[in-house]
Amino acid sequence: MSSATSSEAACGSGAPYSFRLLDCFAPDGPLAAVLEGFAPRDPQTEMAERVAATIEANAVLVCEAGTGTGKTLAYLLPMLLSGRRGILSTATKTLQDQLYFRDIPVALEALKVSLDVAMLKGRANYLCLLRLESALDPAREDVLARVRRWSETTVSGDLDELQALDEDFSLRVQITSTTENCAGQQCAFYEDCFVVRARRNAAAADLAVVNHHLLFADMVLKETGFADLLPTAQVVVIDEAHQIPDIASLFFGESVSSRQLSDFIRDCGSAVREEAHDAPELLDALVELDSHAERLRRELSGNAERRVAWEFGRRAGLQQDQMGKIGTQLIALGEQLAFMSERGTAVQKAAERAAALAASWALFSLADENQLSVQWLQSSSRGFQLHNTPISIADRFAQQISESGCSWILTSATLAVDGHFEHFKRRLGIDTADDAIWDSPFDYKNRSLMYLPALNKEPNEEGFHEQLIDAVVPVLERTEGHAFLLFTSHRGLQIAAEHLAGKIDYPLLIQGDAPRSILLDRFANLPHAVLLGTATFWEGVDVRGEQLRCVIIDKLPFAVPNDPVVKARIKAVEAGGESGFVHYQIPEAVMQLKQGAGRLIRDELDYGVLVLADPRITKRSYGRAFINSLPAMPQTSQFDDVDRFFSQFSPSP
Repeated sequence: MSSATSSEAACGSGAPYSFRLLDCFAPDGPLAAVLEGFAPRDPQTEMAERVAATIEANAVLVCEAGTGTGKTLAYLLPMLLSGRRGILSTATKTLQDQLYFRDIPVALEALKVSLDVAMLKGRANYLCLLRLESALDPAREDVLARVRRWSETTVSGDLDELQALDEDFSLRVQITSTTENCAGQQCAFYEDCFVVRARRNAAAADLAVVNHHLLFADMVLKETGFADLLPTAQVVVIDEAHQIPDIASLFFGESVSSRQLSDFIRDCGSAVREEAHDAPELLDALVELDSHAERLRRELSGNAERRVAWEFGRRAGLQQDQMGKIGTQLIALGEQLAFMSERGTAVQKAAERAAALAASWALFSLADENQLSVQWLQSSSRGFQLHNTPISIADRFAQQISESGCSWILTSATLAVDGHFEHFKRRLGIDTADDAIWDSPFDYKNRSLMYLPALNKEPNEEGFHEQLIDAVVPVLERTEGHAFLLFTSHRGLQIAAEHLAGKIDYPLLIQGDAPRSILLDRFANLPHAVLLGTATFWEGVDVRGEQLRCVIIDKLPFAVPNDPVVKARIKAVEAGGESGFVHYQIPEAVMQLKQGAGRLIRDELDYGVLVLADPRITKRSYGRAFINSLPAMPQTSQFDDVDRFFSQFSPSP
């Protein structure tokens, strides 16, 4: 179906493509017929026309659409009308569900077109029939029995259909596969595999809804010839695109972890016992490997989470010794298993995993002379991960876009810095891409206020967070709670939580006391609640109405400068003759601040105060870049103005 035929059928006009599309957003158009209260918004129609032009030109568009623009329908309608096969990628499974079950059906109903739409999740969401066959958990036998009954009737195999099977439940690990332990085409259940079926459906669909991790996993696999999703697409839309540089870095790099080792040892042991039970020496070798892996895990892990540079040449003797022994044993195991691979599929797969793991392990067992990537260690009490992260993914991402032959639209509410996209486009190597900004249509001038309390302590000074709490307690009393306090560090949160306790009579919800989803549910349902959170609460949180009237941000969210990846990227920018602070740290912090501030006004009827407590925003010259990148709110440093602001609204706080 051509784009002209599709759009004409949907909108009933003989005008050129852009005008037919424009009619769809008219007061008496198709959207108004299916969406109660729909009203045309100039930014929405302008964005839709720009997206349509990008698709027609097979070009690349980077665009920022402020909250309330209606960007979802602005990219969906031209995408659906184009007649081209598309991929729509978003940040989370929750947003996938929202698009698949709500937004896309509305768009299709409005356009009166019928298209094949598929949703694809990561393999950890789908039941593995082979692993279910061998799953054993006496304490959860009732749940396993339910899963087996469900496996006989489910069409999708999506474990989200089983509400009793919590996402964090350990049983899921037993009944889902990973890339490493999947038997692939040699699996006895390959033809009935839910993952294979879901990928086939997505590859054949007119529109596939995926998440960013899947999209980039597909990009990486494409380089080795195993992917089947991207090659079928003609249009790719990436929503929540501000996350793309970091996610791309994750997938274009390499990593090994203590979890990978333990999973391999467990699965390899099962394979040997099942198909090579006459080779007990392999089990002995696995026990020895497990012993070395556990010693290294204890050596590298710690009570607190940390990210530090991995410089193998400077590692302590014990760590070098264990790294070397693990690498040697992986190579030997791989050779022994390969020699016995005719015993069966499980042993053959174990041999392949041992060889792949040995190759990855070797990357971290030598002094790193590569100037294009940075090696670093991430560890906690649960274990460790070793990462080899590219300092820049610009060339590889640009090559992917160039070779795809697709139209690409990258959009978010937080991409621009002080009115331009230079930083974002440079990180992705798409400097020549078209770009556009559509500001939020919400009435920030009359329904919001930016409060900049005059704190005399700098953020790095002792007592800063105590002073911050003293300054915002009157605000919290005026709003009677209904507030988010967002912090750039767990330490700052803990200090603030301790100082705030007993100073207000409202429920305090503190990150770490319960899972994120439960805290958000409590906030939505508890009158006058105050929620304290760090990075995970800065984005992807949508609380509308009276329940949220105030967002307080402690510091400008600069990344920790001694973080190994941040440090390497700053060094690379400076090697090019530019300031790492100006051209990397500030733009990254601006985009993050926009995410946090964006929690405040989510609907045209919302109102509230944004409190930016960091005095650097007014005392440093770079503070203007942060202010200019936020919606145009009235500003004050006087609490009396906050009081007067809330007095405008009824019912009174």
